[in-house]
Amino acid sequence: MSNGAIAGASAGATAAAAIAEAIKASGVIVKMEPDAFLTILSKSENPLVVMAKGGLFGSSYKYLTSYKGLAFFAKTSTPLEFSNKIELINAGKIWIPG
Repeated sequence: MSNGAIAGASAGATAAAAIAEAIKASGVIVKMEPDAFLTILSKSENPLVVMAKGGLFGSSYKYLTSYKGLAFFAKTSTPLEFSNKIELINAGKIWIPG
């Protein structure tokens, strides 16, 4: 095996380890459809939602909330409508591993 091949394999292993660590650090993230996300929000008295708008070829909206120790994530092409009981935090970016 050449030095270049060894360096490439090492870089790949390093990247895979970094991804695995990011997943461990972030805990369990449940990806779901927007309707299911809204259902989770309806189960909380005063839910907190983090929202980020992005997209290269069109708008996308990413939402993150916590319920009973799990993080719930949804992505939509149009913004979700929330009741006034929801505390909404606008973030520059939401990154979900995997």
